[in-house]
Amino acid sequence: MSLLRLPLCARAAGRDAGLIRVFRFSGLLIAACIAAYLIAAAVGAVLPTGDRAANEPANREVLLVAGPIHFDFLLPLDDPPVAAFSFAAEAGVPMNDPRARWLVVGWGSAAFYTTVGSYADVAPSAVWRAVTGDQAVMRFDVVGEVPNVPGVHRLSLSERQFTALVQAIRADLGAVPVRLPLDGFNGTDAFFAAEGHFDIFRTCNVWVGEKLRQAGVAFGRWTPTPYAVRLSLWWHGG
Repeated sequence: MSLLRLPLCARAAGRDAGLIRVFRFSGLLIAACIAAYLIAAAVGAVLPTGDRAANEPANREVLLVAGPIHFDFLLPLDDPPVAAFSFAAEAGVPMNDPRARWLVVGWGSAAFYTTVGSYADVAPSAVWRAVTGDQAVMRFDVVGEVPNVPGVHRLSLSERQFTALVQAIRADLGAVPVRLPLDGFNGTDAFFAAEGHFDIFRTCNVWVGEKLRQAGVAFGRWTPTPYAVRLSLWWHGG
């Protein structure tokens, strides 16, 4: 009987070895793709962009605030161009609260970004939609004074650049901003439908770079990760 079983065992061993080779190759391929993505992000962060502002006083300040995987814009509420977002106040964002100093603006995947709670609460289906393509949304909130702590980046813009940045962000909401029926994170924020799509190649961090470049701010051509944004800020002197 052992002679009869030997060929079966040999075939099983060969099949298992083949599966191991397939899994090993798949793992190496995934690792190579991730490495290529991160290297491309670093290169994209330092590639030169459009013209820098010349001989313009940089008298407007904008903040970029980093989270674990995401950057938000903070726009000064006392600057007249920010009135372009008055629709957020009408939706319940307390822009007129005397304690409010900055308008928080974020952009991201509808399925992923709107999940209330920690990142551990995000469903795998939401992650898959964010990677492969999802409708974009924008979140608005307000905060008070922001201290100089790690993760807070202060950008000095000219009047022209600041106005262009506000207009570029506002344009992504369409002619009539549409509030989404969501509770938000903290009772003071609101989500709105945004134009465009989110995917692994056009992340929230890529969007940040797009808006800055549209405003004439020197920034990397492609910044899909938080590290790429930080590298671009350092490289281009932000």
